[in-house]
Amino acid sequence: MKWDGFRALVSVDAGQVALRSRRGTEMGPSFPEVVAGVVQLPDATALDGELVVWDAAGRLAFERLQNRLARRGAGAARAAEEGPAHFVAFDLLRLSGTNTTGWPYWRRRAALESVFAARRLSAPWVLCPSTTEADVVREWLMWASVGMEGVVFKRLDGAYKPSVRGWEKYKVRETSEAIVGAVTGPLSVPRTLLLGRYDDQGRFQYVGRTTSLSQAAGAAIAGLLTAARRGHAWTGRSFSAGWGNREKLNVMLVEPELVVEVGVDVARDASGRWRHPARWHRARPDLSPADVPRLTSPPR
Repeated sequence: MKWDGFRALVSVDAGQVALRSRRGTEMGPSFPEVVAGVVQLPDATALDGELVVWDAAGRLAFERLQNRLARRGAGAARAAEEGPAHFVAFDLLRLSGTNTTGWPYWRRRAALESVFAARRLSAPWVLCPSTTEADVVREWLMWASVGMEGVVFKRLDGAYKPSVRGWEKYKVRETSEAIVGAVTGPLSVPRTLLLGRYDDQGRFQYVGRTTSLSQAAGAAIAGLLTAARRGHAWTGRSFSAGWGNREKLNVMLVEPELVVEVGVDVARDASGRWRHPARWHRARPDLSPADVPRLTSPPR
């Protein structure tokens, strides 16, 4: 399964614990419950996996997980009590001092399962499900409602190669409607679309931005857009490029009249916005803004 969490590596050596991100950032102080749980592991062992946090409704809560990174000490301890993190283990890098990265995946997987069974590992440790059955995979792909992003697949005979992607991802995507509230680039040939939806109080809220449009798509949609009149809900608001880039966007507001259909994955933040870029599908001039689903926040 592809989890909506933080990729992480955890290791223990003579009582010394390291919990690091994929880029090497030490995360142990932010997740004391995971560090404390390392006593369950055999010494000189290292796991690859995903840090996740669940909300009260049983859905993966990425934003709550993200907020944990800034907490230390008493703040981290309180957060651990209110919404404990789990480490979903999907690979074994070292076992009781033995480097396992050269083993084929099927052997590493069998050893990982043995560790969970022999040590009777419990929270914060979770063994990531794994299968070679297509029907099981199809069932997993229906779990998008709880925040599962899709599946990851790798060769059974493949070794573990640090810093080299040895697997492929398949993300669950769906199409959805949104209202164009602004564009980047000239109105005659917009480059990207800033999308919105109305919430339950009738406020027009930003929900995400598309990837770059083809020139043909930009030209086709230009004739369906109208420059914003006074009183636009986003007047005076600034937008960042997002997706790891904090640069401010130069946007042109448009009247929130045109409905478009976009492809999105299941990742949402706490306000219900799409965390990843939306992919352009088509304009829906046959729909009105009233036909677009209301913006609702995922349950906490």
